[in-house]
Amino acid sequence: MGFLDAYEKLLEFHRSRRRGPALNRLLPDLGPGERSFLKAVWWPLFRNFEGLHPEYEVHDPGYGTRFIDFAYIRPGFRLAVEIDGATTHWREITQEQFSDHCRRQNTLVISGWTVLRFSYLDVVQRPLDCQRSIRQLLQQFGPIPQLPLSPCERELVRFASRSATPVRPAAAAMHLHVSTKHARKLLHSLVAQEWLEPAGGQVRVTAYRLHPSKAAFRI
Repeated sequence: MGFLDAYEKLLEFHRSRRRGPALNRLLPDLGPGERSFLKAVWWPLFRNFEGLHPEYEVHDPGYGTRFIDFAYIRPGFRLAVEIDGATTHWREITQEQFSDHCRRQNTLVISGWTVLRFSYLDVVQRPLDCQRSIRQLLQQFGPIPQLPLSPCERELVRFASRSATPVRPAAAAMHLHVSTKHARKLLHSLVAQEWLEPAGGQVRVTAYRLHPSKAAFRI
């Protein structure tokens, strides 16, 4: 199942179980920041939306109903993910709005939520950094299931493990007989899954090598 099909099923599932304001938050769609987060960060990392609740409703004593951009709920663990900056201009909010923002986050923490915040800029321009933060956090609460690799991903891992030098996107594309754009997408996915790691480039990654934690793997 691809991202678009999984995304539609996610919304249909939660729409069918909600009423009133909680339902309205999902109509007609999620906001640009939330959609970008799912497509660029969450989906490449997990390839599913199990346990993920968009626009999750919580009760804030004294302030009524609040909504979390995304709640990820596992036994004994609740993660609130907030995407900031897609439509809100922080320089334009009032002092009272900023105070309310702080109260809201404090209430979540006191209520047992772990909170991660990502700027819209990071979601769009630095999704791998966002993925890394989520992975590092979740690893504290138990192992994250390893995603099954596609045939092309498996071959890239083999290629990187046998290469004497870091693998560049152009070389990966030539090895797989695919476009450089598609090869770069596969390389990014393998970095997110910690099969590969960046090995060259300052502003933009230009080469990749096998992740040290996978040195003993044979695939």
